[in-house]
Amino acid sequence: MSYGECVKSHLRAIAIAAAVVIGSGTLTSFTASTASAAPDFYTPPAKYDTSPGSIIKSRSTPIFLQIPANPRPFPGKGTTVMYTSKLQDGTPAAVTGTYIEPFAPWRGRGARPTIVMAPGTIGQGDECAPSKLVSFPVAVDTKNLTLASNYEQLFANLLLYQGYRVLMTDYIGLGTPGVHTYVNRVEEGHAVLDGARAALKYGKLPADSPVGFWGYSQGGGATASAAEMASSYAPELNIKGTYSGAPPADLQKVLKAVDGSSITGVIGYTVNGLVARYPELGPLIQKEASPAGKAALKKLATSCIGDTAFRYGFHRTSEWTTSRKSLFEISQKYPQIQKALAEQLIGKSKPNAPVLVDTGINDDIIPHGQVLEMVRSWRAQGADVRVVNDGTPPIFPSLAVNHALPYVFSTLPASQFLYDRFNAPS
Repeated sequence: MSYGECVKSHLRAIAIAAAVVIGSGTLTSFTASTASAAPDFYTPPAKYDTSPGSIIKSRSTPIFLQIPANPRPFPGKGTTVMYTSKLQDGTPAAVTGTYIEPFAPWRGRGARPTIVMAPGTIGQGDECAPSKLVSFPVAVDTKNLTLASNYEQLFANLLLYQGYRVLMTDYIGLGTPGVHTYVNRVEEGHAVLDGARAALKYGKLPADSPVGFWGYSQGGGATASAAEMASSYAPELNIKGTYSGAPPADLQKVLKAVDGSSITGVIGYTVNGLVARYPELGPLIQKEASPAGKAALKKLATSCIGDTAFRYGFHRTSEWTTSRKSLFEISQKYPQIQKALAEQLIGKSKPNAPVLVDTGINDDIIPHGQVLEMVRSWRAQGADVRVVNDGTPPIFPSLAVNHALPYVFSTLPASQFLYDRFNAPS
């Protein structure tokens, strides 16, 4: 079997597995277990190197279904790392993630590349951190009644099979102290770019080692943000390409689409994250939220996507307000909320390397139109942006199937895009 055929075989296997996991709205049927990660690892030391990308601490982490081997196990050797990043105001912050050295050799041009994976929506509670779900991809926290699933490990395996080194970030506040600032453009971009810096430092790699980004949904927004922030925030990185699938580039438009869907609860993640960074929004939310809404926001702050869908799926945010208006309608009343949402808009700066954008024409969670608006803005600035339009017909509207399937179907073109970028002449 040729290398290309081997890659396609792995892609088919992962696509089938991914369809089972995320095609059902991320509600998996794996046997439940409790998260095994020791919580004290996720507490930063009192003092640490505040330079972005610095390694604060690390520990060995077995990967699910790992096969022992020398010098590296299959599909790779995992390490949980804590590294330094920044909040949107520049304050240093500790972030965790998983660094994996692959078993497979790199068969492309030059040195082995590093890909930073930005995971899709897994939750807002600390138990949802992807690095806590590397040894086993599903966990149930019986105390808080949360159901977490790291479905992104399937796609990490795809990259490991091709010989890529992988760092999967947990993002700011996911596992570590503080609120996870879900879909915060600046902080997610920082976590990805500083994740690349951390991977190079941990791997003792040259500063000009080739780097790429991979992300879908929440992760697509994070990699899109990283791509356009790279020139100003991390100009030293040798970024070859970015895959950004279904990025929530315009939160106002995404807010309207998500409300009433199987994952309505992620709107609560967004509200919690915005209030954490824009404290002036707190009194407004308290004024507008009903007792049920306040209880939902509190519960969602410690929830993962599985239990979020169970509890709040197909409900509407109008159930959370005293006026019975939706949170989108509420947002239109206040300039403070409009300003905070506008600051999350992606597409205002030019990416410094080629980007592949994947979008579903019938995506029932992340509207197709707002993705194309981001693409048009980037192209107007002279960026090299390619688009894959998934034409899957509408399937069970609002169930998120039309959001999940394009990720599965884009796996091959995304993989080929990054491989071609890493093999392009310098």
